[in-house]
This record gives sequence, C-alpha cells and structure tokens, in this order.
Amino acid sequence: MRWTVRGLRLVGALIAGAVTALVGLLFVVAAAPFADRPAVRRAASRLTGLELRRLRLRLPDRREGGELRFLAARAPVGLLGGLVVLLLACGIGMGSVLAWSWGRGEAIDGMPPTPPLLTYAFLAGSVLLFLNLSGLVGVEALERRLALRLLAPDPAEALRRRITELTESRAGVVAAVDAERRRIERDLHDGVQQRLVALSMLAGRARRGRPELLGQLHEQAQQALVELREVAWRVYPSGLDAHGLQEALAGVAERAAVEVTVACELPERLPATVETAAYFVASEAVTNAAKHSGATLVTIDVRREGTMVVVRVEDDGMGGADATGGGLTGLARRVAALDGRFTLTSPPGGPTLIEAELPCA
Repeated sequence: MRWTVRGLRLVGALIAGAVTALVGLLFVVAAAPFADRPAVRRAASRLTGLELRRLRLRLPDRREGGELRFLAARAPVGLLGGLVVLLLACGIGMGSVLAWSWGRGEAIDGMPPTPPLLTYAFLAGSVLLFLNLSGLVGVEALERRLALRLLAPDPAEALRRRITELTESRAGVVAAVDAERRRIERDLHDGVQQRLVALSMLAGRARRGRPELLGQLHEQAQQALVELREVAWRVYPSGLDAHGLQEALAGVAERAAVEVTVACELPERLPATVETAAYFVASEAVTNAAKHSGATLVTIDVRREGTMVVVRVEDDGMGGADATGGGLTGLARRVAALDGRFTLTSPPGGPTLIEAELPCA
C-alpha cells in the first residue's frame, strides 16, 4: 500500500512538473530580456519555490541569480517526465485491451490468445513496465540533482556560511548565558532579597513584643519560598530530568497566569540538550504571552516530525511581538546553538506563533 501511494504521488508530481515546465519555459522566453529587473527576479524566485516544494527539497540558502537558469534547464526534463507518464498510460491502456479481449477468447488483429503469444506479451509487457517505472524514478532523481546543482550554494561558500553561523551562535550563547545570569541576579535582588529583608524586619519586631505580626511573618516566608521556586525553575526545572518534557510543560501550564493547553506527542525521551531547549522555548513563550500580548489562551504543541522535534507555541493575543527583544533573541540563540531553526510570526492583531525546529537524530 505504501509503495502504491508513493508511486501515485510520483506520477502526480511528474504530471505537475510537465505543466510547470511549459509555464517556466514560456516565462524564461518572455523574461530573458528583462532578467536584471527586480520584478522578474521575484517572479522567478516564486516559480522556483513552487518547483522545490513539488520536489520536496528544502534549500533555505539558494544561490542568488540561478532561478532563471534552473527554470530553463529543467524545462526539457519536465517535459521528458510528462512523456514518460504518457507512455505509461498508453502501456496500461494497451495491456488492459489485450487482457480484456484475450480473456474473452477474442483475437486481436488476427492473433488468437495462444500460449506462446500470451507468454511473449507478458514478458514484453513486464520489461516495458520496468523500463517505464525506472524512467519515472530517473526523471525525478534528475530533477532533484539539477535543482541541487543550479540552486544549492557553492560548497566553499556553504562552508564559509557555516563557519560564520557557528561563530555567531557561539557568541550568541555566551551573550544569552550572561543575560540569563543578569536576569537571575535581578530577580534575586528585586524579589527574593527584598522579601527576606522584610521578613527579617518582621521577625525583629515580633521579638520586641508584637506577636500579632507572626501571621505576616508566616505569609512573607511563604511568598519568599514561592519566589525562590520560581527563580530555581527559570534557572533549570528539576522536574525535567526526573519526569520528562511533558510533565515539565504541565508544570508551566499550572504556574502560568493565562490558560495554557499542552499537547506533547513524543514516542520516547529526547536527548537532554534538546529537551531543555524545547522546555525553555515553551516556557519563555508562555511568559511573554502572559506579560505582553494580552492573551487569554496559549497552546503548546510538541511533536516529532522525521528527525526534528517541532515546538509550536501560539497565543490569541494582540500580536506585534518584537523578534529582537531580549527573551526572544535568547531563545533564537539557544535554538541556533543546536543547529535548529527559530521562527516568529506575530502580525498586528495576532495571533503570535513561535516555532522552533530542533534536530534530534
């Protein structure tokens, strides 16, 4: 069943490729004299993006200026794919006619269904079907190879970009760690420390004959404990190691100032670094939604997609989130340090969607 679905998907992709090959060829012929204009480049980029989606190829860093060449080069390949599909359809039609007629004992062009003729037809049809199916797979492989050859960045350039990304991500991690330390110090100084000072003063006054202050003393002690737990969870959630990501996210939902729903569909425990990054992405996103967006509902969705773990956090707030803000910048750096991708979509009026893709293979 799986192979049948893949085969039908391949045939559909090649049929679509034949149609887009004609469109692309007409576009190249019409746009070639104006290749340097920005509008032409944008149109070529959009057509190329459609082809890459059809081929299920992801090239986030495409080579600049190669779209028109790719569209021109893939036109004959796309038409070849359409021709191979047409031959497959003709072969299936002819085979169906032969099977129908000979199954009823009728002769075709004066040829009755004798055993030697049936054997010959079966062997010839099997060979032609094999060649045709090989042609389908070969055309798809050729299209993918052509796209990689003309659109993928030069290996040396890709290596230079990778070195630059690693350098920036390393510096970003250091900056994020320093920022987190400053935030912890600020939380301790402005929150817990002030609470403990008030606690000490109340204890002193209670010792001087003010027993009615014992209730306030107990309340302040409880508040100090709550704030210490909050700071500790922001540093690192101890329950993450013991109970896993789902339980840790459930704790985020319980402590949040807004309603939070959690869907965590993971077949197994993730590596510790990935699990930690996924937790902090969700936790920081919920905190931002509660503080700044005016949201009433936040949805956390964590699932495995191939070799990636995808964390999506969406709120129904007012939108307009700033990707350069301290918290979101720190999350982006944390995800980049693991070779992941971090995206923020927050149009004015909402909703805000934060998505992190973390490799876990």
